Amino acid sequence: MSGATLGTFIVIVVYILGMVGIGIWFSRKNNDVNDFYLGGRKLGPLVTAMSAEASDMSSWLLMGLPGVAYLTGIADAGWTAIGLGVGTYFNWLIVAKRLRRYTVAAGNAITIPDFFSNRYRDKSHALLGISALIIVIFFIPYTASGFAACGKLFSNLFGISYIPAMVISAVIIVGYTALGGFLAASTTDFIQSIVMTLALIIVVLFGVQTAGGLDVVMDNANALAGYLSLTSIHDAAANTAGSYGFINIVSTFAWGLGYFGMPHILLRFMAIEDEKKLTLSRRVASIWVVISMAVAIFIGIVGYSMSKSNAIETLSGADSETLIIKIAQLLSNHGFLAIIFAGVILAGILACTMSTADSQLLAASSSISQNILKDVLKIKISEKGTMLAARLTVVVIAVIAVFIASDPNSSVFGIVSFAWAGFGGAFGPVMLFSLFWRRTNRNGALAGMISGGAMVFIWKYLVRPIGGAWNIYELLPAFLVASACIVIVSLLTKAPEQEILDEFDSI
Repeated sequence: MSGATLGTFIVIVVYILGMVGIGIWFSRKNNDVNDFYLGGRKLGPLVTAMSAEASDMSSWLLMGLPGVAYLTGIADAGWTAIGLGVGTYFNWLIVAKRLRRYTVAAGNAITIPDFFSNRYRDKSHALLGISALIIVIFFIPYTASGFAACGKLFSNLFGISYIPAMVISAVIIVGYTALGGFLAASTTDFIQSIVMTLALIIVVLFGVQTAGGLDVVMDNANALAGYLSLTSIHDAAANTAGSYGFINIVSTFAWGLGYFGMPHILLRFMAIEDEKKLTLSRRVASIWVVISMAVAIFIGIVGYSMSKSNAIETLSGADSETLIIKIAQLLSNHGFLAIIFAGVILAGILACTMSTADSQLLAASSSISQNILKDVLKIKISEKGTMLAARLTVVVIAVIAVFIASDPNSSVFGIVSFAWAGFGGAFGPVMLFSLFWRRTNRNGALAGMISGGAMVFIWKYLVRPIGGAWNIYELLPAFLVASACIVIVSLLTKAPEQEILDEFDSI
């Protein structure tokens, strides 16, 4: 192992030990499952904002987005970022405060399935069971994708075999999550958002300097057909531009709809100490998301100029997602301080992945231990036993995710895309109608949840392969079908009881 590699390794190890230390510290603050899964609703506005966005971005921010921009220009990456930016803002604007207030009124719900069940007074527990099952179905492979990303990072950097690297990463994430619960996950996510920000800044400054300056970067990008256009997509093989049409724009922009159904983000809204501080959280979160995604796309453009000047190798296909890793490795050859900066960049990639995986572990764990075992199956457990079950569930879910992630050739982005559509289609419409339409009833919510989740599978595997006008991201048709089912079934079945309507009106 070279001196530069050893230096970056030490920086990453120090970072990881810090995350585990936070888990140990907060393990003493978890007195019950409300603390473990929702932090006792004690989050401050900055931690709420940044932990929500850090848990959202995953390694996609520092690997996927720059890679797409590097290969094809700004259209595909740009419209995705615009959709996510708009979705982020409106999720904070219209959902956050009302959900925080409503979950307290609706039986002090501490999970999303709890809220749906309490909101509609569902004595059959069908909403509770199905929503918990949906969380498990989509979050276990989502968590696996995070473990896989960590394994690939360590394997590529330090020459460690993929499986041991992936397992070690999983053990670290499970360690501080199982110990510290929600407060540990949120605090580490907040710190990880800072590390991610530093990584973006360092990469941009070093990349532009290495490429020959901002003028050179923009001249090189302008020389490529359609590279800087939002309506064209660059074809690197032929150096031509293809049309990025209306269907592509709508399909990509639809990524923003997913926010309304993301359990690990919605939980942050539920956990803030004071709903009045959500305005500050919204501003901080929205500004950070927009700037960080814009910088990530710009890194892809800078990376092309670095390849053109032979500072880094030319990347193709899936290798484009290693762009920031290549830049960090180049930076580490420029002295001691540069090694520290390179370590921060690589820790930033790790932070993206860890901040998402820990939140997913908690959400999936709460669905099993709290909603399925305790609420649906009616297994009686003491308060101490409930805490033990919560921690054991985190471990069990992680073991399953490790097994799924054992294939080093698994597509991280493909899994993330599918899970995002699953939550957006199954939960997004139900969440919005639950908060804003008083006529929605339990049957409508159940119909929307089932139809939205099912349509994700139907569209992805049966309809989308047809191609052409049908090649639309599965989230959009699933969201529309679920919304229609909620309205139709709610109107065709009995109206909600007066108690439910009164509670809705009070919110």
